[in-house]
Amino acid sequence: MTDVLTDAAGGGAAAPHPAVSAHEITKRFGATTALSEVSVAIQAGTTHALVGRNGAGKSTLVSVLTGLHRADEGTVSFGDSPAPAPSDRDGWRRHVACVYQRSTIIPALSVAENLFLNRQAAGGLIKWGGLRKRAGALLEEYGVDVDPGALAGDLNVEQRQLVEIARALSLGTRFIILDEPTARLDATAIERLFGRMRTLAAAGVTMLFISHHLREVYEVCDTVTVLRDARWVLTEPVSAVSHDALVAAMTGEAVGLTEVAPRSVPDAPPVLSLRSLTLADAYTEIDLDIRPGEMVGVTGSGSSGKVSLAETVGGLRRADSGTVSVGGAAVGSGVPLALKAGIGLVPEDRHREGLVPLLSVAENATLPIGDRLGPAGVVVPRRRTSVAEEMIRRYDIRTESAAAPVASLSGGNAQKVVLARALSTDPRVLVLINPTAGVDVRSKESLLGAVRSAADQGTGVLMVSDELDDLRHCDRVLVMFHGRVTATLSRGWDDAQVVAAVEGVSSEGASS
Repeated sequence: MTDVLTDAAGGGAAAPHPAVSAHEITKRFGATTALSEVSVAIQAGTTHALVGRNGAGKSTLVSVLTGLHRADEGTVSFGDSPAPAPSDRDGWRRHVACVYQRSTIIPALSVAENLFLNRQAAGGLIKWGGLRKRAGALLEEYGVDVDPGALAGDLNVEQRQLVEIARALSLGTRFIILDEPTARLDATAIERLFGRMRTLAAAGVTMLFISHHLREVYEVCDTVTVLRDARWVLTEPVSAVSHDALVAAMTGEAVGLTEVAPRSVPDAPPVLSLRSLTLADAYTEIDLDIRPGEMVGVTGSGSSGKVSLAETVGGLRRADSGTVSVGGAAVGSGVPLALKAGIGLVPEDRHREGLVPLLSVAENATLPIGDRLGPAGVVVPRRRTSVAEEMIRRYDIRTESAAAPVASLSGGNAQKVVLARALSTDPRVLVLINPTAGVDVRSKESLLGAVRSAADQGTGVLMVSDELDDLRHCDRVLVMFHGRVTATLSRGWDDAQVVAAVEGVSSEGASS
């Protein structure tokens, strides 16, 4: 693996030291080898992509590069200096920072306090005016338009990410890891993030960019490293590796998202009807019918109201006015009533709303059907395990066993558990919110295949997504803009039509 370092550094003994290098890293957790002899080198001022399927070893490599885990074998270096000792947390923070998919900002503190956490005081006393002034100067330096006195919990996802980046840079860090930074951003916010990344790279900041969205890798990264099954597979300039070759490296074979065949939807009375549905500051006067077996996609910007609409149908929100009906019967507000009416939900945040991390895979997957797993509502463990094992086979959930903690699963497999639970009740309507966000190519195929199979058996599907590949499975796509449906796209739409409608500009082929 030594050649990887030499090649990535430009080759030859005279090449400058990489800004960051990991050499022959092996990390084991008990009998599991999470990384096996993995090497990677990242040049100063470049943006280096790290890609691979869920479980490939990306998270473990990040934990080694940030000092959270010590490698069993191999070394980490920053420039020409070895990494600090594991106990030297301040030393690690001066070298590397990670902006995780789940924010590390403390919501109960102000922006200024978060920026200078554990550095607020001068001489033992906190001078609040001076702290806010220092924070304001730091935010201005990095072009972050946020009030330093604002409560961090009130910031949106994009603002929290920028505050974390500014905090890292204020410590002198010149290497930043961005872990799925676009997973919860809309298209406009993603473009702003990429613009800031290019500015930081031009100023000499080195970045490791982790994403399941390969298009983003080609847009913003200089070099890409692929991990597969805990091993290094390739490191190449992005311009030198094709999309098909990259997917093949990730999966071990040439696999992409399959071509979506047209579907035939029976002409039947709607299974889901929305009438004049309105929620203040989210959406207004939404009318929609979905027939049995029909897949309807909904997309739009982050402020379009699409997620709030889906959460209302799924019972997580209460509309101010209007009705939700399943099979002609009005559905009351709340998740229990939605479940009783035959609505299954895959929520946006699987960690906060979709899973109970302390419970097993089996317990999570069968939560809504406990009354079917034993007499008089008493769950028989053996029956629950049997049902869960069938779910694991059907949805290709990669887990040690049905009894394994759901928190031990990779992102894609955890999402499969959430989907399996939503489908466990044989719902008449399935509502999904960004169902493939943060999962790998193979998991996307598995998830979307299961959704399509449910639709083929007569389930009406309402799928909110920012992913065009998700929407291609739908029989029609609604575009929301500022709380209203502004376009309906029939099958056969192209990317330009969707993007134009999402951004609120006209496009041929769209009809309101």
